[in-house]
Amino acid sequence: MQSNFETIDFLALDGFKCNLKHYLQNQPSKCPVMLVHGAGVRADIFCPPTEMNLVETLAKEGYDVWLENWRGSIEFQPNKWDLDQVAKFDHPAAVKKVLELTGASEIKVIIHCQGSTSFMISVVLGLVPEVTTIISNAVSLHPIVPRFSVFKSRFLVPIVSRFFEYISPKWGNVAPDFKSKLMRLMVLLTHPEKDTKVGKFVSFTYGSGFPALWLLENLDEKTMKWIEEEFAEVPISFFEHIGQCIKQGVLVPNEPGISTYAPQHHQFSPRIVLFGGIRNLCFLPQSQQATFDYLEKCQPGKHKLYLLDDYSHLDVFLGKASNKDVFPLMIDELNKN
Repeated sequence: MQSNFETIDFLALDGFKCNLKHYLQNQPSKCPVMLVHGAGVRADIFCPPTEMNLVETLAKEGYDVWLENWRGSIEFQPNKWDLDQVAKFDHPAAVKKVLELTGASEIKVIIHCQGSTSFMISVVLGLVPEVTTIISNAVSLHPIVPRFSVFKSRFLVPIVSRFFEYISPKWGNVAPDFKSKLMRLMVLLTHPEKDTKVGKFVSFTYGSGFPALWLLENLDEKTMKWIEEEFAEVPISFFEHIGQCIKQGVLVPNEPGISTYAPQHHQFSPRIVLFGGIRNLCFLPQSQQATFDYLEKCQPGKHKLYLLDDYSHLDVFLGKASNKDVFPLMIDELNKN
């Protein structure tokens, strides 16, 4: 993380030690905005070495920028987690910590992938009432994936779980043992795209494309190299939970209880703005479309959907032209409330 951040530790509600990265600037004129990363990465994922990344864009606009490292962050020792734990324990504590430190009464958030799914569970459960605006990228309440990803979820995850507790895309460069070396060989033999070895492993782990999480034409060479250090362990426990959700077509609890995290006629307090890349091969754009259709039934006209023709999954944030194509749309939506 760049030197113009300060790190503040906080405890999740179950005692897990997480942290916040606060972007240091002179007298921000607007409310706090918290950015929430996905699975198997860390808060740094919003700080690629592009011309103007999202953190810098938000700060220039006057927002007080905070980045949450929740328990799935690769800054911490690998640990077994599911979306319920993150939603109930991590995000509510992070929101409260930012408000405590800033003295603000409300906060806006930008959430991505499994940071988005878990945060939306927090919202549905009423655990983050201080949030007024949500910008969600890639997937939120309705995980819809390519057919091969469905196959992997239903048949390969149970097999892999017999041999691994975690999978790490960094094995693309250095595989620590015989099992991971075999997996690495399989990935390299089946992924012919002109990506880095880590990038190929990312596509194998999280999607069904070549590549799955970005369009190579959207990334500059410096960012592609930088990505190699931004992915590490993700637990099989997560894949088991999201697999249940994919099977149902909607987020569901990992244990018996309530049947869905998208209840009928639910009234959402924050305004929710959904972004999805049309060419996303991790979570299909139908994911965000399905959530938008659900939100429209709950609260017609309140929420909004952007589907981006020339983007995939993470390149929404990492793209060399994201500061021109995507970030102005996000800023405009943040400024509306």
